[in-house]
Amino acid sequence: MNQLFRRKSVTILLAEAKSDEHKFNRALTARNLIALGIGAIIGTGIFVLTGTAAANYAGPSIILSFLFSALGCVFAGLCYAEFASMIPIAGSAYTYAYATLGEFLAWIIGWDLILEYLFASSTVSVGWSGYFVSLMKDFHIIIPHELCSAPFNHVIGQGWERTGSILNFPAVALVILITALLVIGIKESSKFNNVIVLIKLTVILLFIGFGISSINVDNWTPFIPENTGVFGAFGISGIFAGAGVIFFAYIGFDALSTAAQETKNPARDMPKGILWSLVICTVLYVAVAGVMTGIVNYKELNVPAPIALAIDRAGDIQVWLRPYIKMSGILIKVGALAGLSSVVLVMLMAQPRIFYTMAKDGLLPPAFTVVHKKYKTPYITTIVTGAFAALIAGIFPIGVLGELVSIGTLLAFVIVCAGIIILRKTDPDAIRPFKTPFVPLFPILGMGICLVQMAALPLDTWLRLIIWMAIGMVIYFSYGKRKSKLLADQIKNSEK
Repeated sequence: MNQLFRRKSVTILLAEAKSDEHKFNRALTARNLIALGIGAIIGTGIFVLTGTAAANYAGPSIILSFLFSALGCVFAGLCYAEFASMIPIAGSAYTYAYATLGEFLAWIIGWDLILEYLFASSTVSVGWSGYFVSLMKDFHIIIPHELCSAPFNHVIGQGWERTGSILNFPAVALVILITALLVIGIKESSKFNNVIVLIKLTVILLFIGFGISSINVDNWTPFIPENTGVFGAFGISGIFAGAGVIFFAYIGFDALSTAAQETKNPARDMPKGILWSLVICTVLYVAVAGVMTGIVNYKELNVPAPIALAIDRAGDIQVWLRPYIKMSGILIKVGALAGLSSVVLVMLMAQPRIFYTMAKDGLLPPAFTVVHKKYKTPYITTIVTGAFAALIAGIFPIGVLGELVSIGTLLAFVIVCAGIIILRKTDPDAIRPFKTPFVPLFPILGMGICLVQMAALPLDTWLRLIIWMAIGMVIYFSYGKRKSKLLADQIKNSEK
């Protein structure tokens, strides 16, 4: 039992990071990190889920759902910021758990992060494919259904079925292209991300700017629709249910911490990147939700492209907007493609660095620690991650993939928040360039909000998490536990 909970001290972790100094290219600044954070966060949530959550759960009070979900993310983000500043290593929550909760729970969170990053990149790639096919159709280029859809589909109550498709080729192509970009280098990837973040922010700001003049305040009444008698169907419970649904919109900021070893000054810049990206995205989410529900009655927003619907309705209200409506659909699709591309990039950037750190600890094969001599990137793990993500994106539907992501992220947040409290007790004198305020209150609030959202998720999601974790435990006890570098070091020290 003691072996399962052996911990790595912060001193050892910092020494390991120093020994890796020459392997990675420290090219990222605070601005790069903020752009990467925005790139990771703004995607499917703002372009799709806002309308769905407003129509089915919260109505205009979806604004409060965004704020509640953001509050949990801010508390978790403060904890991530402290860890990232004091332990600037690519392993993210896995490394933090190793320093506070022990090896076994570190493995659990590392395996959990695979669920988040790998499946999130695949999920968003499938969403990107849908927008791409639609955009091509606007230019009279028709991609056959057999070449842009998953060959399998899952029907609730009936199980899996064949769709007649061959492979979702656009989703596979996107993953391959971004994987190649990530192999070339973090600096080049960051420049690409900066461009597509600028595109999607422009589209979002144009929507807010055009939409404000078309708001009908009557659409905000009642701000909190009366509950239908079912928990989560409007009313106060609907605000919390809506928060659970749109939580997917905030996934990604934690991936920034995996770039700590490629940041010029991680102690100073990591907290800025994490917290500012969260603040900026929350403001944009609230503004978009407010404008959208002000233009269109929430009951009409359960559509695949709610922003497009809102712009069309704004054109009906404001005559001067009508000449621009024809191009609005194309602009939104371009913005959505840019947004989703940046999410895939950051997710595929994060996962290989988790693999790298776990392999450095001996819990995964040593081949995962190889860094490219020229590009200074963990290219083997990047290629392996890209190959699996492409395969998953090519053959599975978006619904099944999306269900596997949120619960894994929430679990990671809970463990990181708990880790801050524990490390303050076990290593109170450690150097902390950034300190989470009001400990243990803020970490406890972060854990509580995340646990509430986890409890609101469907039973099937919990079952899939349990199965995934069971697979991870088999791998740990059959390989990782025996190959653990920390165990080997402890044996050597005891023999001395």
